[in-house]
Amino acid sequence: MKALTQYLSFQLPTRMGFLNITPTLERLVTESGVQEGLMLCNAMHITASVFINDDEAGLHHDYARWLEKLAPHAPTDAYEHNRTGEDNADAHLKRQIMGREVVVAITRGKLDFGPWEQVFYGEFDGRRSKRVLVKIIGE
Repeated sequence: MKALTQYLSFQLPTRMGFLNITPTLERLVTESGVQEGLMLCNAMHITASVFINDDEAGLHHDYARWLEKLAPHAPTDAYEHNRTGEDNADAHLKRQIMGREVVVAITRGKLDFGPWEQVFYGEFDGRRSKRVLVKIIGE
């Protein structure tokens, strides 16, 4: 069995944003030499996410608007968590909605996606460096 572990770092300039990381993951699958297996990709921070969806700007705008309606950043005093001195309770909730990780099959040395599927890093408390784990295993 082959395995590859890689840690990616991201620092988005905005509080909330989405970054397509599919090309990086495809490169890592090629580097791993795995032809049949699985790739796990997960955010290692509780205010960030990894998810699969379409790479369409309107959809990303809709996500940001929808998430802000579900868990608005302000007023920050509306959240118990923020009484600890933080101002990111909304980011924790947004991460919970968008998810922590994805697992994608590797078939014939390629990520086995459905139509339009891409992998994204989602940031909900940005402007500082955060890590993403990529673990690839298989034959």
